[in-house]
Amino acid sequence: MQYNHKVIERKWQKIWKVKKIYEVDDKAEGRKNFYHLVMFPYPSGDLHMGHWYNFAPADVYARLKRMQGYNVLSPIGFDAFGLPAENAAIKNNIHPEKWTLKNIKTMTAQLMTTGNSYDWSRVIITCAPDYYKWNQWLFLKLYEKGLAYRKKAPANWCPSCKTVLANEQVIDGKCERCGSIAVQREIDQWLFKITDYAEQLLNDLDGLDWPERAKTMQKNWIGRSVGVIIKFQVVGLDMGIEVFTTRPDTVFGATYLVLAPEHELIQKLKARVRNWRPVLKYLETTKSKTEKERIDEGRAKTGIELTGLRVINPATKNEIPVWTSDYVIGSYGVGAIMAVPSHDERDREFAATFKLPVSEEPLRDPEEAITAVNGKRVVKYKLRDWLISRQRYWGTPIPIIYCKHCGTVPVPEESLPVKLPPLRDFKPADDGRSPLARDKNFMEAKCPKCGGEAERETDTMDTFVDSSWYFFRFLDPKNKKAMFDALIAAKWLPVNTYIGGVEHATKHLIYARFITKFLQNIGLSSVSEPFTKLVNQGLILGPDGQKMSKSRGNIVNPDELVKEFGADAVRMHLCFMGEYSQGGPWDPKGILGVSRFLNRVLALKNKIGGEKEEGIANENDATQKILHKTIRKIEEDLENIKFNTAISALMILLNELERQKKITIETFEIFLLLLAPFAPHLSEELWQSVLKDRKTAGRGFASIHFEPWPKYNKKLLKDDTFELVVQVNGRVRDSIIIPTDYQRDKVEEAALNSESVKKYLGNNKPERLIYIPQKLINIVIAEEKKENGAGRAF
Repeated sequence: MQYNHKVIERKWQKIWKVKKIYEVDDKAEGRKNFYHLVMFPYPSGDLHMGHWYNFAPADVYARLKRMQGYNVLSPIGFDAFGLPAENAAIKNNIHPEKWTLKNIKTMTAQLMTTGNSYDWSRVIITCAPDYYKWNQWLFLKLYEKGLAYRKKAPANWCPSCKTVLANEQVIDGKCERCGSIAVQREIDQWLFKITDYAEQLLNDLDGLDWPERAKTMQKNWIGRSVGVIIKFQVVGLDMGIEVFTTRPDTVFGATYLVLAPEHELIQKLKARVRNWRPVLKYLETTKSKTEKERIDEGRAKTGIELTGLRVINPATKNEIPVWTSDYVIGSYGVGAIMAVPSHDERDREFAATFKLPVSEEPLRDPEEAITAVNGKRVVKYKLRDWLISRQRYWGTPIPIIYCKHCGTVPVPEESLPVKLPPLRDFKPADDGRSPLARDKNFMEAKCPKCGGEAERETDTMDTFVDSSWYFFRFLDPKNKKAMFDALIAAKWLPVNTYIGGVEHATKHLIYARFITKFLQNIGLSSVSEPFTKLVNQGLILGPDGQKMSKSRGNIVNPDELVKEFGADAVRMHLCFMGEYSQGGPWDPKGILGVSRFLNRVLALKNKIGGEKEEGIANENDATQKILHKTIRKIEEDLENIKFNTAISALMILLNELERQKKITIETFEIFLLLLAPFAPHLSEELWQSVLKDRKTAGRGFASIHFEPWPKYNKKLLKDDTFELVVQVNGRVRDSIIIPTDYQRDKVEEAALNSESVKKYLGNNKPERLIYIPQKLINIVIAEEKKENGAGRAF
């Protein structure tokens, strides 16, 4: 029997939409709120299989929680600003806004076909002024608290995208978006002072139900180091150079000092540097190198001595030279290190390259060393402040005005939003300035303080600002007076389950945690952490085992699969194909099996009849035991995000029910309830037909997706017997049924009395019996030697 998935799925998607069954009130009588969220997508084009793999299995979990009695909020929206949309718009010669809104329309229609239980009344689009207004409000609040600041500093620059990149957006020295090699540029830029929250961000990780990999990535990114500041006196000057070290016990072996090329003291002390021209030349060469290149352990060490500049080792009182080298990073520690070639590999390599002395001074007790040099204990972090400036068009304008008389002036809150003008020429410029700098109408402004002529900031915000707080806005998306209502947010937060890729651990996830803590500090958020539980899905690969991409020609189009097999089949196949956290290659044959399974479910309805199951071998009790074990198994698996094993259990149950001549309507209903999270359309269709058969349809529409999750009977979970595998010398010779209440002596007796086993034992007495309870027993005997060709073969 074939079911018409096109008719059934369109029918129920329309009914669910009209009846608004997934639209959620902030408080539902008798139901506890449960906030379920997937990372919202970039509207980069069509909905691809990666989107489906993120969204569809996640919806299975949302549906389980709803049937468990929770008031489940599962919203969706679009992360619409940023480089992907702008680059695509340039490539296709279309305005970013037009490109983005067109894609949102397409992806919305596609998302509707998934059958996911989203609350569509709460959709947010981050490029809309009523959303990015609150990005600007957030910026002003951070600025007000001294956590948003502007400075000229070296930055990662992508020559192709023509914009600054945060450290997190440079992967292996390349722009994460286009793959171009990033270079260093000195540029004025706005930053958020996330480093003020480093300790909180690190300590609070321990209380989160997150995968260890994601937590470890954040811990390493924050990079807490406990160390000591030691001052080295400059010879001939009344000043010292401070260094940071985690090994104060090695200070007696320090034979030279190294400053980062960007260390401010190099410029301040240049009058004392006798070889300033070659030093300046070296400093210029380092500017083009990324941090990744500079700290790469495999590359040859470079540097130059600042001749004429020497310092005194406070432990040995010896004069030592001062060098600059790009293997020291200005933003880590204090941008200066004491070099100890006898105890540090990098210092040893540097010393060997430039023939610098190596001291074999013995290690001292750390406390003794700290006292000897008058060191100061400090904690340092590898985490850098969040660079939010982007010299691109498609983003949130930074709400700052520059006045010749008043300096840097924030835009008043009542003047928000500062709207992004509809530029015709929005392509990035080679001079490093934002395209907004070319729009005089945008640039020219009045100073909010003195009323004089002024100019607007032309940089736009990193798109990660948009996603750093969007989960708050879902709770109050139409609020025109505030970012969100704090009382409403308190009813839902923190997010109970958040689902998305682990690649966001050191970007979006750390930014969202920072902003949540800030919003708590200013009294707007009731929680300090946004996401209680994090689930990282794996990567779905092409049929060839490679990452899906158009260039490889291994893209699988989900729209075509939905047309051919239906959304329920695509959902179930994605859930069944493997461990959700691992991902794996798309198996085109697998969906055929799932499709056949759904057709068998449809046919199962024909077996309904009678008051109890009529088994082909009087296995009614066994069938009920399998049913109730399956209820427990599926619930436990779904709670642990093991969708594949849950479906496997459902398939085993279907096999058992198909063996029966008849099944009760109650058994069929339980089966449908177990199927509902995976195949929402077919389960709803069959559920409604059962209600009609029961003549209960007149009570009004009662969706299966709001029915209680079935309860299992604990008594039926216990087995009266178990199958025991019997081995002789490690080879299987029989399997026998044993009562579960048998003690070991009775199990051994039953195994030894097996007729199949006896013929292999002969007159041999067992040397020992190895028993794995309720699974296996191995009878070990001495094998007889063959005599005159006779003997027993084992």
